[in-house]
Amino acid sequence: MHPIYEELKKRILVLDGAMGTMIQGYKPDENAYRGERFKNHPISLKGNNDLLTLTQPKMIEDIHRAYVEAGADILETNTFNSNRISMADYQMEHLVYELNVEAVKLAKRAGARYVAGSIGPTNRTASLSPNVNDPGFRGVTFDGLVEAYTEQVRGLIDGGSDLLLVETVFDTLNCKAALFAIFEYFEKIGKKIPVMVSGTITDASGRTLSGQTVEAFWNSISHADLLSVGLNCALGAKQLRPYLEELSRIAPVFVSAHPNAGLPNQFGEYDETAEGMGRDLRDFIDSGFINILGGCCGTTPDHIRKIAEIVRDKAPRKIPKIEPYTRLSGLEPLTIRPDTNFVNVGERTNITGSPKFSKLILSGDYDGALSVAKQQVEAGAQMIDINFDEGLLDSEAAMSKFLNLVASEPDITKIPVMIDSSKWSVIEAGLKCLQGKGVVNSI
Repeated sequence: MHPIYEELKKRILVLDGAMGTMIQGYKPDENAYRGERFKNHPISLKGNNDLLTLTQPKMIEDIHRAYVEAGADILETNTFNSNRISMADYQMEHLVYELNVEAVKLAKRAGARYVAGSIGPTNRTASLSPNVNDPGFRGVTFDGLVEAYTEQVRGLIDGGSDLLLVETVFDTLNCKAALFAIFEYFEKIGKKIPVMVSGTITDASGRTLSGQTVEAFWNSISHADLLSVGLNCALGAKQLRPYLEELSRIAPVFVSAHPNAGLPNQFGEYDETAEGMGRDLRDFIDSGFINILGGCCGTTPDHIRKIAEIVRDKAPRKIPKIEPYTRLSGLEPLTIRPDTNFVNVGERTNITGSPKFSKLILSGDYDGALSVAKQQVEAGAQMIDINFDEGLLDSEAAMSKFLNLVASEPDITKIPVMIDSSKWSVIEAGLKCLQGKGVVNSI
């Protein structure tokens, strides 16, 4: 077992702070981003912070070293956007592997105790349509995400990462693609390193951008063999507290947090001082919520120095024993306990069992088919069975299209989905569209 597991049982580890905030302090201009190597690149490169790993390596290494000197045990690599989907904005997809390898080396050179390969969410979402007029459209597929993440993971591992951190998760389907890529790659190379996941609660609604509650988010990824799960970004420590408390209660793994330095002001800047943030974070520690603590947007080495000070000699969170119940999720969780009695499954979205639904689908009336699903939920269904096994249909395409449309309807997708088919290819197509944890039927 990796030594970090034993260390986390003994003390709270310190994660570093914001990379972007520190880069902004250097005020790099277009020429700084380009360096000599990319001086003739055809489009603007300003803002491509990950590229600074290649063009301004001393800057990035110095930032890492400042965090180590402040007391950080874990350094995140400068690779938040180092995937081919995000790098396509700069026409730099060909650099992905190199960016990841070199970023790990810089963090290692800075003296990191542990280097966590940072894996961001990309700039696309698999659960939401970027086109308000076409809710079933997706700007990226599950398979496309897996391909992009696999390339990034290969670079991070070849560079020597001690850990992998899938962070700032705003869409759990993106996260599931990242986890699938990671564990498939582990199997391919015959080697594993610890994996951390950190989600993002976007506002006071207590949900991710793609609509999941904290418990639904955890249920969706709890199948993965994780070192830790946590929350970061969007909120300051004070606003993050209730969601971290919930996660700490339900997750039988280590828990992390790296909140922002408060909420942004009218200029988009962060004003919370290290002292102010430290007061709020003490509550996390004293309440027994935390195993790994750091900072996100707006935090600096001063904030991390304060965190290292307040966690010193403090007891880490004890991992709770969680009852092994069936825990599913749509946008909201569903737990099936011994006293649940029975679970209502809406069966009318089954093309082989519902003549009405069959007629709507075969005529291409997906809006009408959605209304059938909504009626099932309104009538008390706790999950919804979806079946497209019909010889006249491209069942895989129909399953994907319908589930993408369902995802755009919170009143339907709040409950878990039961993917029902006698064909593995149809089941697989359906699973690639679910951000929640559903049920597979008919295998």
